[in-house]
Amino acid sequence: MHPSVHPTSPASEEWETPAARTAILDIAEFLADARRLVVLTGAGVSTESGIPDFRSPGGVWSRVPPTSYRAFMSDPAARRDYWRLRRELRGLATSARPNPAHTTLAALERRGILAGLITQNFDGLHQAAGSSPDRVIELHGTTHEAACQSCGARSPIEAVQARVDAGDDDPRCPACGGFLKAATILFGQPIPPAALAAAQALARDCDLFLVVGSSLRVIPAARLPLLALDRGTPLLILNLEPTPLDVRADVILRAPAGQALPRILAALPAD
Repeated sequence: MHPSVHPTSPASEEWETPAARTAILDIAEFLADARRLVVLTGAGVSTESGIPDFRSPGGVWSRVPPTSYRAFMSDPAARRDYWRLRRELRGLATSARPNPAHTTLAALERRGILAGLITQNFDGLHQAAGSSPDRVIELHGTTHEAACQSCGARSPIEAVQARVDAGDDDPRCPACGGFLKAATILFGQPIPPAALAAAQALARDCDLFLVVGSSLRVIPAARLPLLALDRGTPLLILNLEPTPLDVRADVILRAPAGQALPRILAALPAD
């Protein structure tokens, strides 16, 4: 089957062409028949909430190289740099609010068709929009908690950040003395096995897989749609840029997630 494709550029404001409207209706038709929908979301879902795509040209990581997990664990200077950058960026996380992409995905859950939502984002905006926490798998962790790298103890990130602001630029766990960092995944840090296993199980058992705002270039998230495809499950992709799996998708829509998802929801039959 040749996918329905609507190409557009990231800067395009006139994305909703006749071809795009056809793709919207095609996606809505798939959703209307789904009973175990799984959605994978990436940075493109949160950019419309003011959270930058760190990997894109001009993003944070093009100006400040990201800290690797190995460096964080072995180099005190890397840990100090890590916490200094977090202090500079924390306003983004605290001020961001869910956009229509987040609220539309929560609405799909309320319709009873969403089996699970897997996200590469760590901003917590899906839960803030009304998605059930037990339906959301945060593959890359959460920025709202700190985690000890030795004993695994969790605590609110604000408490640890307050210690950094007060001059403790290499905070340690009060229970065991281990290094503290946000409960997010750094380069070279393994995905928590339980989160990955849960995401893989969802992908294998779904009857429709929808990718929203992900480039599908970051492993292991990029492999999750393959688990669905291997079982003959339809794949839908809503993303501004091409992805490596476009050739295997049933429908492709290149559009801003916060604008396109509400239109897709509106095209669904009434409950």
